[in-house]
Amino acid sequence: MSTFIGDFNGKADAKGRIVLPVAFKHELENMGDMRLIVKKDLFEPCLLLYPYNEWERIMDDLRTKINSYDREHTRFLREYQRNTAELQVDNFSRILLPRRLLQIIGADKQLTFLGVDKHIEVWDSDTYDSQAMSAEDLALLAEKILGSNSRQNNETR
Repeated sequence: MSTFIGDFNGKADAKGRIVLPVAFKHELENMGDMRLIVKKDLFEPCLLLYPYNEWERIMDDLRTKINSYDREHTRFLREYQRNTAELQVDNFSRILLPRRLLQIIGADKQLTFLGVDKHIEVWDSDTYDSQAMSAEDLALLAEKILGSNSRQNNETR
């Protein structure tokens, strides 16, 4: 299983083409499929890039939870699929991000790619920088999330 690691700066050209960071391109090559799915994140002002096989896994998981005869479920699935597109990495290691998706996240030209395990986030660079946590806030959040799990695991031993 491949993992995307690191953050990289990039620039969109006039047509919206962006050179994929080399480290991420190599991970896709290792997977044997250069297709990506781009989707607007549900919670943050960024785009998510999923390798095609990871997207299929997500969709398979969704299908087990969706009842196609339930109006609310079908509405969720429709909205979940909104602002989604399939991309192909070209021979020059570029992807063409749809302009409408870049506009949704407020991205102009300067972008930041962030590897987050099984997917890649694409941010407007200024937004990405402004959302960075302080070292103290990160430490407190790590303690809250990971410390409580460690205590619970230790208490059950």
